[in-house]
Amino acid sequence: MTSRTGNEARGAAAGRAALAVAWVLVAAAVAGAREDSATRGRELYERNCLQCHQANGAGVRGIFPPLAGREWSAREIERAIRVVCEGAAGPVTVNGVTYDGVMPPVVLGDGAIAEVLTHVLNSWGNPGGRVTGRQVREVRATTKYPTAERQALAMEYPPLPPAPAGFTLREVARLPQKAVRMASDGTGRAILLLSENGDVRRLDLSTGAIRPLFLAKDYLKRREGDLGGPLFVLAMTFDRRGRLLIAANQQNAAVKPAVNTVTIYRTTRRDADGSPVEPRPWFEESYPGRPSYIHAVEHMAIGPDGMLYVGNGARTDGGFSDPEGPFAGGGETPLTACLWRLDPEAEKPEIEVYAHGIRNAYGFCWNDRGEMFLTENGPDADAPEELNLIERGRHYGFPYQYADWDRKAYERTPDPPAGLKFTKPIQNLGPDGGFNGSPVATFDPHSCPGGIVFLGDDFPEGYRGTFIIPRFGNMIRTPGDAAGFDVLRVTLSRGVAGDYQARVHTLLKPLGRPIDVLLAGRGRLLILEYSRGVRNGASYSPPGRVLELAVANP
Repeated sequence: MTSRTGNEARGAAAGRAALAVAWVLVAAAVAGAREDSATRGRELYERNCLQCHQANGAGVRGIFPPLAGREWSAREIERAIRVVCEGAAGPVTVNGVTYDGVMPPVVLGDGAIAEVLTHVLNSWGNPGGRVTGRQVREVRATTKYPTAERQALAMEYPPLPPAPAGFTLREVARLPQKAVRMASDGTGRAILLLSENGDVRRLDLSTGAIRPLFLAKDYLKRREGDLGGPLFVLAMTFDRRGRLLIAANQQNAAVKPAVNTVTIYRTTRRDADGSPVEPRPWFEESYPGRPSYIHAVEHMAIGPDGMLYVGNGARTDGGFSDPEGPFAGGGETPLTACLWRLDPEAEKPEIEVYAHGIRNAYGFCWNDRGEMFLTENGPDADAPEELNLIERGRHYGFPYQYADWDRKAYERTPDPPAGLKFTKPIQNLGPDGGFNGSPVATFDPHSCPGGIVFLGDDFPEGYRGTFIIPRFGNMIRTPGDAAGFDVLRVTLSRGVAGDYQARVHTLLKPLGRPIDVLLAGRGRLLILEYSRGVRNGASYSPPGRVLELAVANP
């Protein structure tokens, strides 16, 4: 009896010891797993978040909000999950301070997002806690990318197309925010990127690093009664004194009927690394607004004569006169659908209307003979997009005539004034860009030609003396549904009648909505992709990138 009881006691003790060892092992495994998870969370933060939110979680004042020193309620955690999954833009207030930056979606799985947010909760004096993969999955299901797979697909960059013979093509940088313009002061070290809300960033060409230079909220002037603030900011260029000019277009309902106000801002100094900063209003002009089709100022450039040329587009689709809401009726005005010329040295420049009848000029440049060429986007009607030789005092058809059509685009197209003569676009003789066995003036309908540059002697034979034009791609679905999304090489020559004719060849295709091009030193061409989509169905995918096409042996 005594012996058996002792044996039982010893067995029970051994069982308890074994159980204790098992619990220690389980606890160690759990602790190890938590340590591994914490390590992964820290590493994920350093790889994906540190650049904007900093190593100490403090963020960047006015741009990227802090992650440190916050209460992190359940609602805030849910919002953080949502922002990581689908990105965010626009003002947000944290601890009484307003931040107005842009955060693209972060491509991570549910578990990885849980780990990085758990790292945030347990760092920099935050209250602690844990985010689970299940929480992330449930919140993600309510976002515009409801699964990690859908998000990864939307965030995917299309592969680069093959470079033409004798050239290399590389990705310089992926963008944190959609950009619409590039500009360079000619140093070759960096370029500036303009976003349509007015933010300006500096891109270092050697490293691909991007940093904010100045933000829209710091310089764009707002007025009482504005309809949503600045409508868009699409034009940016340097003048000959190295000052940066930016044109903002703003629908303003403080007056009746509402107006569109064009304000050109000009930088006033340079920072420590030589970048232009502190833009201030320099020029302002208003005319009757109309939100549905207002194109306003979409490009500016300094011409060979030293003057500033400004493309101010149409306020209507086709010159129609019907009023809309608080906006004025009437078609175009003397200041719309035309090209302005301003003296960049004048403190209060006067507008000279240099050419009329230009619906929507997204790009223009000059060749080595000082001749000006301009890309023009057409109406909702299926008229070809245009390339025009611009000469002072001429009328290029809008809203009375489109491309080389001899018919009205709409029943409501107004009749032209008696005696008004039109200059027709350049004929495309193929083989690409809209040519389909017979000449077209000039490109596929709705293909949206964008910026334009002229190639000089630093490019090889066959490219020297030609124009490069990116095409943004369809904004309206049409049969074929894939016009544009490419970069064209256009060679001009005089025909029998003395008019320019174009031979058009595809240089690169497909690209993710290429919108602008910029010469960047000897034999180098930069191409700006607006977004990543290479077809109409991906019109508003996340931000694009900057590419470099360079002569292989300059």
